Amino acid sequence: MAQLRLGFWQRLAVMLVLPVMTVLTRKTWHRMDDVPATGPVILVPNHVSHFDPLVVAHYVWRSGRWPRFLGKASVWKVPVIGFLLRKTRQIPVERGSVEAVKSLDTLVEALREGGAVVIYPEGTTTRHPELWPMRGKTGAARLALLTGAPVVPIANWGAQTIFDPRTNKLKLRRSHVTVTTGAPIDLSRWAGVEPTRAVLEEMTEVIMLGIRDLLAEIRDGEPPALYDRPARRATTSEDAP
Repeated sequence: MAQLRLGFWQRLAVMLVLPVMTVLTRKTWHRMDDVPATGPVILVPNHVSHFDPLVVAHYVWRSGRWPRFLGKASVWKVPVIGFLLRKTRQIPVERGSVEAVKSLDTLVEALREGGAVVIYPEGTTTRHPELWPMRGKTGAARLALLTGAPVVPIANWGAQTIFDPRTNKLKLRRSHVTVTTGAPIDLSRWAGVEPTRAVLEEMTEVIMLGIRDLLAEIRDGEPPALYDRPARRATTSEDAP
């Protein structure tokens, strides 16, 4: 594990979160070396629980990188939590708004600084009945085209036993969580092309299949087709990260 140089607020966040993760999780971590030790990288995990950002953050931090998550701006309005998210350089996004463009600019800047950004392509916890990945939104693909940064898939499983989004039940008991990383997804065929909707959707399909297949390895099961997300009443921008 590389030694990170952390600021005060980052160290404080680790001090607050690490005991929680030690108490609540038994960890099986695979292929941490596949998280690039240096340089810009877009990390794309599957999303099975509202608890799994902590699981993924713990894994990425232990790999030697400081994760910068893209998350719903509403979380930043929660007292204390929002303050810590700002201080630890996490990135809020208001989906379907002009603010989403500002978030994209912040992500581009973070990658140009050599950062590790974490984007959940599904945009929310999966709605698949058995928690397999859904079809993704196109923000990670757009960011990859803009920056040329590698897109590295992460699969996690087990966080749903602590908080299951299907039942909205929280169970504060020690649970086994598994996380693994894959090789960078090959998006070379789209290098330098215009980011049309068709191109971004094709890239996103490849990204999500890579995540799905990685999840199948740790679930030891045959993955289904990507799940079509339920229709929403309000239209939101698919190009938002």
